[in-house]
Amino acid sequence: MSSARAVLDLPAFAHNLARLRERAPHSRIMAVVKANAYGHGLVRTARALADVDAFAVARTEEGVILREAGIRQRIVVLQGFLHAEELRMNVRHGLEPAIHSLYQLGILERTKLDRPLGVWLKFDTGMHRLGLNEEEFRKARARLADLPGIRQPVPVMTHLANADVLEDPATARQLRRFHATVPATVERAIANSAGLLAWDGSLVEWVRPGIALYGVSPFPARTGSEEGLRPVMTLQTRIIAIKELRRGDAVGYGGEFVCRRPTRAGVAAIGYGDGYPRNVPTGAPVLVRGQRVPLIGRVSMDLISLDLTDCPEAEVTDTVTLWGNGLPVEEIARWAGTIPYVLLCNITQRVDPVEIHSP
Repeated sequence: MSSARAVLDLPAFAHNLARLRERAPHSRIMAVVKANAYGHGLVRTARALADVDAFAVARTEEGVILREAGIRQRIVVLQGFLHAEELRMNVRHGLEPAIHSLYQLGILERTKLDRPLGVWLKFDTGMHRLGLNEEEFRKARARLADLPGIRQPVPVMTHLANADVLEDPATARQLRRFHATVPATVERAIANSAGLLAWDGSLVEWVRPGIALYGVSPFPARTGSEEGLRPVMTLQTRIIAIKELRRGDAVGYGGEFVCRRPTRAGVAAIGYGDGYPRNVPTGAPVLVRGQRVPLIGRVSMDLISLDLTDCPEAEVTDTVTLWGNGLPVEEIARWAGTIPYVLLCNITQRVDPVEIHSP
């Protein structure tokens, strides 16, 4: 089999969850599984994280998929709803939408609900994306308290904008604003992965980890293993051809890489059509037989070329690891000039998922 595959170490989810529970032993865990669980598979990931207390998704449709798959934990919809029919979908499937604007609150007040609904109120403490400012937040709390059918007291969340940059004072300002405004008598959720791992003031009734559950560090220049985490996804393919090239031979589209020595070049069956980033340059590492070898030439839609000269034992059909176990995705993201989230979410449907269930 020469196609690319994402080997998913499902027990790593339990390992990472245990690590995060150690850090926040008095908080409940709301696992973020939006964007197809960061490329890991929405339903697969939710089932692997069966011990969490709740899930968070971006969109109502994601929550419906989880409900139809039999997931029974609380499910928070971070983008909430945009119209009355979407609100009714949240009610019908027992989802908990976030209220982040007065526009949504108006829809809620005008819509007759046929059963009780849990909602979350989102307080904008400084990210200035979704959420209510302090004046709007206070008004919304009062209006929600008067609404029949809304479970009380309404829990409150916020989102940290710069928690991954430890020296940035913005997070401390956000935490001060949150704690000064939101009473401790309601359920609260502040921490994302970076907040959970680094900011004690964000550890309240709920924590909301995303990337860390998948074994990836939220901090620049660090890896998941440095946080005590284990990568869930290892992206692999196989060598499908080996060529003996001469000094001066050009490799791939544009001929940008020119061999400076006699070169044993391998061709591996993966490319940007699978989600491997096109802008990864010559020199970026992959693993062959546990040894780092460099990529050479441009990444194409289906193929990459490798310099196997210093790995003479490499053969056709050998496994090539692009990131994951033994080669952190964080490192490849730096080569690509992006963040690990992008690499994981960009995995395409033609990459075969291969589940590993034993520890």
